[in-house]
Amino acid sequence: MTNPDQSTIDQADVDRFSAMADEWWDPTGKFRPLHKFNPVRLTYIKQKVCENFNLDSTKSKPFKGLRFLDIGCGGGLLCEPMTRLGAQVVGADASKTNIEVARIHATQSDLEIDYRASTSETLNKNGEQFDCILNMEVVEHVSDIDLFMTSCAQMVKPGGLMFVATINRTFKAHALAIFMAENILKWLPKGTHQYEKLVRPEELRAPLVSSNMDITDQTGVTYNPIRDEWSYSKNMDVNYMVVARKN
Repeated sequence: MTNPDQSTIDQADVDRFSAMADEWWDPTGKFRPLHKFNPVRLTYIKQKVCENFNLDSTKSKPFKGLRFLDIGCGGGLLCEPMTRLGAQVVGADASKTNIEVARIHATQSDLEIDYRASTSETLNKNGEQFDCILNMEVVEHVSDIDLFMTSCAQMVKPGGLMFVATINRTFKAHALAIFMAENILKWLPKGTHQYEKLVRPEELRAPLVSSNMDITDQTGVTYNPIRDEWSYSKNMDVNYMVVARKN
């Protein structure tokens, strides 16, 4: 278990996202990039979960019987589709404001989701266990990456999966995901991402391996401005996703 005195909270980032919380479900607002990105994330998650657990992806609720954690869940953009696919979902976020927005939207959508204003280290300390953990677009916002990754990995059941989506720490990512996205396209408020907090794929491997997890797949994700859509790519220089399995 992790040291109970350690924390993964970066309060500045928590405050930044809390201030935008009322826009989580506005597909044309400040979280438009996530709304556009969601179809690619959902397809990847569904495919890899069904492959790992030998599930029938054609069923309406193929994830029935599986327990999911969406860590850093924000307003619940992944929690709700995972619930509709049949999973029992815990959505956790360090921002109480985000959690309140997520709860309200789930109620309006008639969905039962266990939302908690909590952190990975607190959940881990409490002995929580999950078949799948979604760690999507959050690792670049925590204060201690190794603690965050380790506390998440320790909660994955044997044979279970953890998904990670984040931004690579490259000059190309700085140009496109920070300068272009925040200053030119104005997809995101300035300061949403800090270059020094971006994470290279190899930096995820050590805490995963030390927690008895192996990366089983990885893919880049690129944006096509003409089609205004995201798609998978072999190029992981900017956005990328990985999936790891607990041995």
